Amino acid sequence: MPVQIDLNSLLPEQWQSLIDTSSLNQISQNLTGDFLPQRSNIFKAFECDPDSIKIIILGQDPYPNSAHAMGLAFSVPDTMTTLPSSLKNIFLELKSDLGIERRNGDLSDWATQGVFLLNTCLTVLPNDPLAHTKIGWQQFTESIIAHLSKREVIGILWGNHAQKMNHYFAQEDLFTSVHPSPLSAYRGFFGSKPFSKSNNRLIEKGLSPIKW
Repeated sequence: MPVQIDLNSLLPEQWQSLIDTSSLNQISQNLTGDFLPQRSNIFKAFECDPDSIKIIILGQDPYPNSAHAMGLAFSVPDTMTTLPSSLKNIFLELKSDLGIERRNGDLSDWATQGVFLLNTCLTVLPNDPLAHTKIGWQQFTESIIAHLSKREVIGILWGNHAQKMNHYFAQEDLFTSVHPSPLSAYRGFFGSKPFSKSNNRLIEKGLSPIKW
């Protein structure tokens, strides 16, 4: 019989008093067998001071392979030399938008500057994308987004799934486009300039811009 995981004990302490974490009990019961990322990285995005968050970039669920999944939305370990297609397109837009040429797919440096790289589902089964979309994660992550939106953070929401959270953000703090995946990137992700637009908005708010 598989050992049940206590997600409440894994969530960093600085978040536990901010929101109702009771939904984690249900998710814990449904989280069995092999899953990604490894348990120590499930809450990787939460290894920050909640008050430091300036921007949310919202993903769907972790990459469904162990080489890529590392707990931050869209990010991969810095040992990866071949990047996932969506991340390649994100970097193409970064170069077009700000002239920054980036090859390292580990986005931890964004996270340390206040960019919250959140997936709406924090786990997935190997080789089975979206496998955990019905085990309760969305209730938990939506409560996180609702809390952070009260602090007027900026939302960068790519694709229909992420844009279900549009209503939590003030219009001037919301930057949306189609998803950066190869299926849709040419239909409006390229040229959307999310990096410069969000930095300009941070400056308007009197906050330091992100070094993308």
